[in-house]
Amino acid sequence: MGAERAAGAVGAAPSQPAYDVALRADATGSHWTGRETVTFGNLSARPLREVYVRLWGNGTDGCGTPQTPSPVRISRVTGGVQGASSVRCSAVRIVLPAPLPPGGRATVGFDVSITVPDRLHRFGRDGAHRYLGNALPVLAVRDAGGWHLDPDVGRGESYYTLASDFLVALDHPAALKVPATGTTTTRPGAHGRTVTTSVARRVRDFAWAAGPFRSGVATSPGGVTVRSYWTDDTPDAWVASARAEAVRAIDDLGDRFGRYPYGEVDAVVSPRFAPIGSMEFPGLVLVALDETASGMIHELAHQWWYGIVGNDEYASPWLDESFATYSNDLLIGDHGASCAQDVVWEDDTEAVTNSMDYWAAYGPGWSRLVYFNGACVLHDLERVLGGPAMAAMLKRYARDHWYGVSTTAEFQQAAQAATPTDLTPFWREHRIRTGTAP
Repeated sequence: MGAERAAGAVGAAPSQPAYDVALRADATGSHWTGRETVTFGNLSARPLREVYVRLWGNGTDGCGTPQTPSPVRISRVTGGVQGASSVRCSAVRIVLPAPLPPGGRATVGFDVSITVPDRLHRFGRDGAHRYLGNALPVLAVRDAGGWHLDPDVGRGESYYTLASDFLVALDHPAALKVPATGTTTTRPGAHGRTVTTSVARRVRDFAWAAGPFRSGVATSPGGVTVRSYWTDDTPDAWVASARAEAVRAIDDLGDRFGRYPYGEVDAVVSPRFAPIGSMEFPGLVLVALDETASGMIHELAHQWWYGIVGNDEYASPWLDESFATYSNDLLIGDHGASCAQDVVWEDDTEAVTNSMDYWAAYGPGWSRLVYFNGACVLHDLERVLGGPAMAAMLKRYARDHWYGVSTTAEFQQAAQAATPTDLTPFWREHRIRTGTAP
């Protein structure tokens, strides 16, 4: 299986997207309707004749049935002509009225209908609580590898988006609290309703939740607003521990990799997330709690690894999952001392850098390879470079790709620049591949 394809942000389009969204919820937050417009540019060297809108919320249900249509639908397209849906109704082509030349900007708009599926999921419901992760339509990316219209394979993430600006107004019943990506403000709406408005700049996606959450707010010593939301069945002691962990972690991660740039982060915690695990979105994390541990640090680390330093998550999932796992280890004082003897390879096709098409076929090794072995690669690299040099390299690597997109090859270059030792044998031994797996 291919380990990676061209995924750099240089010349990628549609570039610098800006989303303006207004949605209205029904009485329970299960159904949202409204309008979305996207203004974008073309910084590539080729005219842009079309765009694709990714409806990632359809990744599980596909095109649905006449009785139960896809959860996410768009209609009444302006600024282009709506074409056919593809990739199991998770991609919609919009043909522009005229080719957008290099340096130009254009706008498309469409009505949006979102129905939250009846299942506990990152895009789903649980009792009175609704979770809308990857529900909002976003533009696909065209880069040197062409249009990226990969499927959702049902594990991990398959997403590849560019840093974008979002202005999102969510009109909802006043009884529902709505944590969301970005800096949020609220104002009274029509009778019994509230409008939550979020402004998020240079983020890769937008997510929100709605429900009768309990909530609290704290400010980290570094000045980040940490808003916490939890379900009624979450024990108070677990909530207190998770909130304190979030405040500590957002500053610690910022010290290591560069200050958190968004000002606010929302953490939604519940013991009921255990079957689906925790999940990251820009400025918002869903965290499964139990009495001994949480995924808080790992999910907050994703604010840097995939959020700030982007990657094509379908082509190179290790660049966010392995890095977030390693970051979590650093914050809890785990230096991967046993990595060398614990790493196991089942066959020659296994590699940390395999893409999601590999994991779609060979799923059982996903967690072992991408989370554990991938973090071990970074622990072992730290032993080669030395702790201070590794820390300086990662901070520099983050700075060099801040709000951009990185690849495995670019990370290898950053690591090699930090040492006179030839790292070629290291990459070979640890199966960090930029070509094709055996």
